[in-house]
Amino acid sequence: MTTGDRILFFFSALGAFNGLLLGLFLLFTNRKKYPAIYFLGALLIGISLLTSNSVFLYFSEGVPRGYVQIGLVACCFIGPLLYFFLQSAVSPLEKVPRIWLIVLAGIAVVIAGICLGYPFSAHPRNWIRYVSTGIHIFWGGFVIASARVMAPVLRNVFSPIAPGRPADLWLSLIFGGNALLFLFYFSSRIDIHFFATCMNGAISFSLILYVMATLFFYRKRTEEIFLFLPEKPTARRWEDQDAERWLRKLEQVMAEKAVYRNPDLKLHDLAREVSVSAHQLSALLNEQLGKNFTTYVNEYRVAEACRRMTEQPGYTLEAIGYEAGFNSKSTFFSAFKKINGMTPATYQQSVSQPVRE
Repeated sequence: MTTGDRILFFFSALGAFNGLLLGLFLLFTNRKKYPAIYFLGALLIGISLLTSNSVFLYFSEGVPRGYVQIGLVACCFIGPLLYFFLQSAVSPLEKVPRIWLIVLAGIAVVIAGICLGYPFSAHPRNWIRYVSTGIHIFWGGFVIASARVMAPVLRNVFSPIAPGRPADLWLSLIFGGNALLFLFYFSSRIDIHFFATCMNGAISFSLILYVMATLFFYRKRTEEIFLFLPEKPTARRWEDQDAERWLRKLEQVMAEKAVYRNPDLKLHDLAREVSVSAHQLSALLNEQLGKNFTTYVNEYRVAEACRRMTEQPGYTLEAIGYEAGFNSKSTFFSAFKKINGMTPATYQQSVSQPVRE
């Protein structure tokens, strides 16, 4: 082994070992039981197994080729764990959805069946040609799904309005590192230098892990790196030109996507659609329109209700309120009277539509 090989082996092996330790640390110190932290810990452990597999296969000629099976099994879980982590970090969850646990359990059962009934040691050529290809395609599918989850976060990072928040940058780093790792390993399917290409993935992971660990331990509290904490307000005010441009985008989102019809719509949900932070959107509404988030959304809902009263005379007022996005009859009546100065029944009578009891 040359000096260069020793250096590569040291950093790659150390990266895999540190990833394993960091993953276990996250799993066993998650006192508030955040799903995102559990998934991140499991993700780091999975990547560490894959990386260590590549390291030993590349540098140790005496390692049985059946050892490849361990790395391929890890690939089956890295994609889903990445997707579940990003989904639970971008859209905060109080507990892990049952369907996610079923998916992970199903993957484990299928992989166990393949490994026991069709082991790599007995069928190495078919594993590399067919099973490995299928596993990498499966992994890639979850990387693409993760990219869709990350789209609003990445827009925040590159937003011209304000620099991305620490949580945005953190999640982008994790996603980018995993996407790069997947590309390295997937390229091994078409590269004749199979293990050399895998080694590139191991090296890239080691470097990314050190950056992640630095950012992680720099934070005073673990959960500050995720999106489920309220953002601290800043003193920045909107410039008129910027405000006008983002108000147009906000109106476009409200008109084209009709997000106001979602009764569970929250400030951070709408901010994600517009690609600004929740605090920026709140400041935009207050500074430029003199309204808070609830009033702004309810105005769209009331306008929708008025349209439906005119166009759908067969509907009850309660049904119209729900269709417009209100979550209760009392909320609908209260908001309607506050905005239009009359009750929904009075308005319906004014447009010559009969009120159904």
